[in-house]
Amino acid sequence: MSTPRGRAPRRGTEKRRDDILREVLAGNGDIARLAARFGISVSTVRRDLQQLAGDGHVHRTYGGAVAGGHTAERTLDEKESGSREQKEAIARTAAGQVADGDVVLIDAGTTTGRLARALAARSGITVVTNSTIALRHLAEAHGVELVVLGGRVRRPNGAILGPEGEETLRRLTPDLVFLGADGLHPRDGLCCPSLEQAHAKELMAARSREVFVLADASKLGAGPFPYHARPAGPWTLVTDEGAEPEKVREFVATGECEVMTA
Repeated sequence: MSTPRGRAPRRGTEKRRDDILREVLAGNGDIARLAARFGISVSTVRRDLQQLAGDGHVHRTYGGAVAGGHTAERTLDEKESGSREQKEAIARTAAGQVADGDVVLIDAGTTTGRLARALAARSGITVVTNSTIALRHLAEAHGVELVVLGGRVRRPNGAILGPEGEETLRRLTPDLVFLGADGLHPRDGLCCPSLEQAHAKELMAARSREVFVLADASKLGAGPFPYHARPAGPWTLVTDEGAEPEKVREFVATGECEVMTA
């Protein structure tokens, strides 16, 4: 008898996890109480919390989970609706750094997705990406050699993550990497919704000759999640003209960050 393949969560499971997430964010993260609240077993609650923690929504604790003072991850549509003009300006400035013949590594994110769209009309470049947004923009770009890093698609941000992609990265030395971030701190680095994503960003930075972080002004100093990735060497922040001068100076003062304003 063949073993059934793993399946995506059913709609009822997804709804239950959404309901559990709302309870945890409201401060009601005790496993026993959640089991009683939803009429399910303790082991089911543990599995749901483990999945929510793996996706970066909550932090596991002994006996349950907490929001930990961090926000729930926004959907791609929610991210796309904010700072549109600033993201477009940042993407155009970033695209200007790409020369013919370059091998470019593009991280997941909405601003990096705009960069991918800006590069779609180019020719003679290679783009390596773990972004479903970039893939959508570049799949039919015949002048662009496209390499997609393998793994599973992480929702809601559309990042492709996993050991398959990491193995590919270790065999590449891209000329440029463009990283996205949910927040950016001069000491801690790029804020990420999961530990797995933080590791992937650091590996991307380590494999590339030049590192660019694309972050609009609203993300400077923000830290919505507890995980961070920090480039090991010099890097360039590309932000918009709305960035507060004092915040920009904090990044420059680290001695590793150069700032470009779109």
